[in-house]
This record gives sequence, structure tokens and C-alpha cells, in this order.
Amino acid sequence: MAPRNRDDNFMDVDSDSDISLLGDAEHRGKGKGKGKATDKRKKDKGKAKAKEQAYTWEASYTRSWDTVQEDEAGSLQGAVEDLMARGRRRRLLAPAAAIRRTIIRHLVLLLDLSAAMMDRDMRPTRFDLMLQYAREFVVEWFDQNPLGQIGVVGMRAGIGERIGEMSGNPQDVLKCLSERTRLEPTGEPSLQNAIEMARSSMSHLPTHSSREILIIFGSLTTCDPGNIHDTLDACVKNKIRISVVALAAEMKISRDLCDKTGGQFGVAMNEGHFKDILFELVPPPAQRAVARAGGPGANPAADLMMMGFPTRLPDSSPPSLCACHSDMKSEGFLCPRCMAKVCDVPTDCDICGLMIVSSPHLARSYHHLFPVKPYEAVTSMEGESMLQAACHACARIFSTSVSTAATSEGMSPWGRYRCPDCHNDFCAECDVFVHDVIHCCPGCGK
Repeated sequence: MAPRNRDDNFMDVDSDSDISLLGDAEHRGKGKGKGKATDKRKKDKGKAKAKEQAYTWEASYTRSWDTVQEDEAGSLQGAVEDLMARGRRRRLLAPAAAIRRTIIRHLVLLLDLSAAMMDRDMRPTRFDLMLQYAREFVVEWFDQNPLGQIGVVGMRAGIGERIGEMSGNPQDVLKCLSERTRLEPTGEPSLQNAIEMARSSMSHLPTHSSREILIIFGSLTTCDPGNIHDTLDACVKNKIRISVVALAAEMKISRDLCDKTGGQFGVAMNEGHFKDILFELVPPPAQRAVARAGGPGANPAADLMMMGFPTRLPDSSPPSLCACHSDMKSEGFLCPRCMAKVCDVPTDCDICGLMIVSSPHLARSYHHLFPVKPYEAVTSMEGESMLQAACHACARIFSTSVSTAATSEGMSPWGRYRCPDCHNDFCAECDVFVHDVIHCCPGCGK
């Protein structure tokens, strides 16, 4: 084949742009059809390059509208029902039988305050997102565990720093987490120093309460003064459960801390996943069988605890000093044993050491031990003689039209969910509210 004639008036370059030096009109006139085909190929090549090489800021941009899809009629009801179906499926996986759990919990929150927390792979930064989720976690944790206590320890500059003392008042914990300037990240973290500080603060706790450490770790290094495996063995001996939420990557020592102490480990892939794995630690963990040297593996024996229900003082009572802060106040609670005045409950009396709780706090702690059974989705109306026209809880009339939600996802086409004990029908909103908020069936009281 004869070689192709080359035109000296044009540059032979591999570019997406058409560059001509001389004779532009003459060249277009000679090869008009060939030029159109060449331009089309170049445009397709440019589109392919644009798809392959996206901007770096596009990778971190969240396209939230892609997760919500409209149906044929342009409604978003199907997307809402799909989100509710995911929640129902997650709840149905939870065990419905009663499991032995610890209702009096003591948790130490270890926060990574090293320079690695200033990375912006999570918006706005790892540090700001960690503080935001930590505050939300504390509020939810105290709502689900009103008899528990939380302490806060920071890791920065190679040492462990006590940020907040162990307290059963959520306002005290939130106050120490709201001072951002005091928690400014710097230096390298030290897992060993922080765990030793947390372990020493829980050494005096009774055996009937749980001892837990939750570590939010964003660094890939740890600056320890000694052998951290000795600290791990001491935590196993003291029955301290360690859970780790990693923001960067998995480290072997983090996995060993969780596996040997019976905790949970997770690596956050994005902001939403970070919150999910963090809030999975809100319910109290199930107690596992512990193998003892003197006998077969069994759970520790249940011991009776002494609690006191205080007398609440009205605001019009004469002012007196409280035993916890030595402040002159009118309102407060009186210890039933020594009649000392305390500011808030639940707490331990500073005079006699009695655990002071209120009956609503104690009742709210028991829903983890006896969870509400999952409601069954009504998927067929055949054979139903006496159907309820309205929801048993909110009295909202049930719809007679069939929904487009798939029954395989745990959703009822008629929006009816039936209690397996009292056989009353509830709507989807009441089903979620019963299992996630009040933890008690309005029909049977279970």
C-alpha cells in the first residue's frame, strides 16, 4: 500500500482540539466528509476522557438525590417505604428472646486528639465530625441506659489526658465535649497510656456493673512507653470490654483489643457508616459465658443490689447545701438512708455510698432485657373476618388500596402490622415508634 500523503500545513499531534496553521479553508474543502468523521471520533474521545478523569472534588461530593427515586406517578412514597423496610429488616434480625444484659454500665470514651484527626477525608474534618457524633452518641446512650455513667479521655502528644470524670449526668459529659479549643488535636496518640488511665478509673467499680472502653481512633500509629500487650492482658483479667471505631484503616493491635476482650471493631467507610457503627454500641452488650478455672463455663451468678428511691424536694423548700457540690439549692433529692441531699439522680450517695435511682429510670433500663416482639406484616386479607378499620395506637384509618412496596422486604401492602400476642393491627409509623421509642406494645403492654 502506498504511503498516505502528509500535508505540511497541519501539525501531526494527538490532541482533542483542531489546530491549523495554514490553508484551513482549502483543507476543509478537500476532505469535507473525512473531516466530519474525524470530528465525531474526537468528540467521543473527549467524552470518554471526561468520564474516566473526574475532578478530585467530585469524589467527595455527595449526590444525595441519587438515593431517592420517584415512582411512575412521580411520588416519593416508594422511597420512604424502602427506607422503612430497611429499618424493619434490621430489627427483625435482632434476637426477640430475652438475653442477659448489664443494665448498669460504665463506659470510658477514648477520643483520638492527634494531628491525624485534622484530615479532611470526612467533612468538615475527622475531628469536628467525631465531636459531633460523640455528642449525639452521649445523648442517645443516656436515653437508652439511664443508670450508666460515662467518662471521657483524650489521646494526644503521646499521653492520655482526662477530659471528663465519670458521670451519670449527660449535661456534664456534653459540656466537656463542647469545649473545642480545649480539645485541639496535636502530636501522636498513645493507646497504652489512654487505656491504662481508663482502666485505673474503673478499678473500683463493683462486679455487677459492666466496664467498657470505646475508642474512636483515626491514626495509623501509636506511641506507647511499654508493651501494649501487657495492658491488653490486664484488661482481659479485669473483664473490661474494648470496642474500636477506626476512621483510617484496620490495625492488628486494634483488632486484637476487640477480639480478646469481646468488643466490636469497625472501620468507617464514610460519614454515614461512621455514625451507624458508633450507634450500634448504644444497646448494652449481651453477657457471654466465661470459662472459669474452678468449674465449667457459665455466666457469673446474679447478685442482689441495694438501691434507694429518693424523695424529691420542691422548689419552694428552704435552701440547703448539697452533698455532691456543696451548693446552696432549694430543689434536689434526699437519700433514703442518710437523708443527704443530692442534685441529680441516678447517682451514688457521697455520704453512705447507696445507689440512688428513680423508678422511671429503672423501668426504662429493662426494655433491653425484654424487647418487644417484632410485629408481623399482614400480606394477605384472605380469611380475615374481623379487620380493624383503624390503627390500634393512633386511630388512623387504614388505606384500602394496595401499596407498591414489595412484600419480600418485610412491608405490608396494606400498611398493617400485627402484634403476635394481642393480634392488634398497627400502622407503619406506630410500629417504628413502639420498637424504637416506647419499647412497649400499647395493645398487650408487653
